[in-house]
Amino acid sequence: MKLTIVGYWGGYPAPGGATSAYLLEQDDFTLLIDAGSGSLSKLQTIKHVMDLDAVILSHYHNDHVADIGVLQYAWLVQSYIRKSNEILPIYGHTEDEEGFKSLTHKNTEGIAYDPAESLEIGPFTITFLQTDHPVPCYGMRITDGETVLVYTADTAFKEEWYDFAKDADFLITDCNFYENQDGSGAGHMTSKEGAMIAEKAKAGKLILSHLPQYGDNNDLVKEAEQYFNGSIELAAEDLVWEKS
Repeated sequence: MKLTIVGYWGGYPAPGGATSAYLLEQDDFTLLIDAGSGSLSKLQTIKHVMDLDAVILSHYHNDHVADIGVLQYAWLVQSYIRKSNEILPIYGHTEDEEGFKSLTHKNTEGIAYDPAESLEIGPFTITFLQTDHPVPCYGMRITDGETVLVYTADTAFKEEWYDFAKDADFLITDCNFYENQDGSGAGHMTSKEGAMIAEKAKAGKLILSHLPQYGDNNDLVKEAEQYFNGSIELAAEDLVWEKS
């Protein structure tokens, strides 16, 4: 399993950056997790847009889905150039009817996932946990049968993450706030809370993402180190983690 960070900012992208988007690859299958603002531009430095096999979305806030529309146009244009009619499946929940309906276009098809059931996409099995966020949002536990990635998406802290993230090889946590702040009202976590989950779950690597636009983000790692003894990294563009 190969994980590549495409975008990692919370809310809006920093200059030249992108918001939440993560690329997961296994056995020549490529899955894009969320497609935030600026992510399509960044994605194309890593992969051709037509090399995507599927997209899955945690929720429909713009910093996670803003580039779905331009991705749809990219597939439309490329399908015309290639004289093909390939269809890209985009998986999303149906609790936001308008958001889900927008996933279907000329060369994309919205496919509903049931958060109460596991989902098979290519070589990956995905289970879901509803997060604490102002809109319906789902974290994901993704495995290829050997390696486990847990993505909290946007969420305030809750103890259910301890079991959901248990023994994850990679844990990507919402880290939109510093330790001394309270992100619960906004539906986000602090560096301390993400690290507490990683420690309790015995995660292999903690990746702090959905980062704030202010302060020194390196302080987030220093804060997290007080609560998690394992490997901690700050999300950054094109960072790659691979486990065979």
